[in-house]
Amino acid sequence: MRWRSRAPHPVPIEAPGQPRPDLLDDRPELLLVASLICSAPTLGCTGRRHGLLSLLSFPIFAICWNPSLIGFQSKRRRLHQAGTLCLTLGAVYLILAKYMFFFIGRMDLQSIERIRKRKADDEDELMFFIIPALYVHLSNKVEKTIRHPSFLYGKRKVREILSGHIKDCLVAFRMEPHIFIWLANYLRYEGLLSDTRIKVDEKLAFFLYMISHNASYEDLQLKFKHSGWSFNKYIKQFFDIIPILTRRFVRPRIIDEPHPKITMDTRFFPYFQNCLGAIDGSHVPITMFSRRQAPWRNRRGTLSQNVMIGCDFDLNVTTISCGWEGSAMDARVLSSAILKGFNVPEGKFYLVDGGYANTQKFLAPYRRTRYHLKEFGHGHRRPQNYRELFNHRHAILRNHVERDWGILKKQFPILHVGTFHPIRNQIKIPAAAAVFHNIIRMHGGDDALLDDLPDNINPANYVILPNGDENHEDINEQENYILGNNLRDQIAMQMWNDYQLE
Repeated sequence: MRWRSRAPHPVPIEAPGQPRPDLLDDRPELLLVASLICSAPTLGCTGRRHGLLSLLSFPIFAICWNPSLIGFQSKRRRLHQAGTLCLTLGAVYLILAKYMFFFIGRMDLQSIERIRKRKADDEDELMFFIIPALYVHLSNKVEKTIRHPSFLYGKRKVREILSGHIKDCLVAFRMEPHIFIWLANYLRYEGLLSDTRIKVDEKLAFFLYMISHNASYEDLQLKFKHSGWSFNKYIKQFFDIIPILTRRFVRPRIIDEPHPKITMDTRFFPYFQNCLGAIDGSHVPITMFSRRQAPWRNRRGTLSQNVMIGCDFDLNVTTISCGWEGSAMDARVLSSAILKGFNVPEGKFYLVDGGYANTQKFLAPYRRTRYHLKEFGHGHRRPQNYRELFNHRHAILRNHVERDWGILKKQFPILHVGTFHPIRNQIKIPAAAAVFHNIIRMHGGDDALLDDLPDNINPANYVILPNGDENHEDINEQENYILGNNLRDQIAMQMWNDYQLE
């Protein structure tokens, strides 16, 4: 399974457990006002030119020594150093101003009177500047209000949903309450998630609500009353364990005997007795920066990833490959999955559509021959030869994977739209949906309950996507294709001979 690319996370402003910043950290403009006030005596004592120099020096020193003024986290030690430096420089200015006349004792009385008059004028000008600045600062002070006063609300909300009507849980989390409780206990006992100030049940609720509604962090804050920093942290934790859950819950069952759906139907037995299931690819929308969109753009012009799933005849997902760009062909995704360890036991095979090559382990239908079920429906003629008969029964069995995709996208409509998450997490969303889908089926969840539920996401927002590859160009590995064609012809001829005797 491929996880790729990365994008920046929102950086929290204040995290629980950090010391509260002091007054100058919270309102750095006070340091500027204080520096202006400290500059007043030197402005009057040393004249306009030196006073203006000191007036500019104190804010400059304050900015250099207080990083919060330029967007970085400040430190109390640097503030103390800045204050000490300002006081030291102020004292030096005052001493120089006091003994200035000893150095200019030869100045005449007219010059001294001119300096005193300039001093009085500068003091008046400075007061006209400081008083309005202080008034504006004090009048614009806004009282901060707490948005989420208690973390108990989210816990009560989850408990209320789980103990309420079953449809409330299905709408919020897309699974029945008893399945939700089992999954929360599994994550806790396996050490994948741990109870903190926020319990595992709430963390699971955050993630399930997010992928069921494509909910943003603002939507989660409105629903569960926690901070955006909390949702960012715990949603990221859940994305990190999706690969582990996928290895545990998305895997083929080891069964030596044919599936009952094959053995109990004479249309399929013994012809498909070695069939393990069906494989198909589908596109899932993504969002991406414009400079990196080209490989993710599919033939319909939208952005997507090409996701391949395999399922058995109980509609359990047995394999999944995520993260391939929308421009990738279905056959390329399957080849990559095989290189990464996807293995079909000897003598067994999966059913695939015309977008894949026909081999011994992946049996495709005949080309340029009727295939889709609607072409054999009411009002259409019966199969006329062994090719049409094989394609018809092949389509009936392979339809299980199309039904599985439909159930997945009904359960988790986030698979229809793009999301706000980084691309490395977006490509894990189909795998997460497959994990929850298998867990729901493992515990007897009823898919029919979803039919009566409203759509969590407006269908008008669904992204237009291609249906899949129709044809595969045969290149390389001609020997495997010949063996696959021989196996298909053998099954088709045996099926046709029995069909004619009926």
